[in-house]
Amino acid sequence: MLVDDSTLDNKLHARVINRTGLAKTVLTFSMAEDALAYLREPGAIPVDLILLDINMPRMDGFEMLEATVREFGDAFDPSVVVMLTTSLDPRDQERARSFSAIKDYFQKPLTTDRFTELVEALNG
Repeated sequence: MLVDDSTLDNKLHARVINRTGLAKTVLTFSMAEDALAYLREPGAIPVDLILLDINMPRMDGFEMLEATVREFGDAFDPSVVVMLTTSLDPRDQERARSFSAIKDYFQKPLTTDRFTELVEALNG
């Protein structure tokens, strides 16, 4: 799942992920609220990796995570979150470390090498 208010970034990152052949389905959302609504849907395709932007309007990435953890609790644990952002703010990096679901934090853009390394590390 890609959650980023930039439609261009979502398209680029989905293309990168699809090129690796490592994902069956790539879901993209430009608003965190829409991604959260999807996770609530009965019968929704299970999400095992979320690439999440921090700086988004209305609900930022951290607010989405807080709402998801609050609402789903342990049921959210199988999902791995990677913050994919342009933020270089050390406070954002520190805040990311406070969430057990966040396994990595890196700068845009996503590359095929970076995605492949991420998946290998998560499966290793």
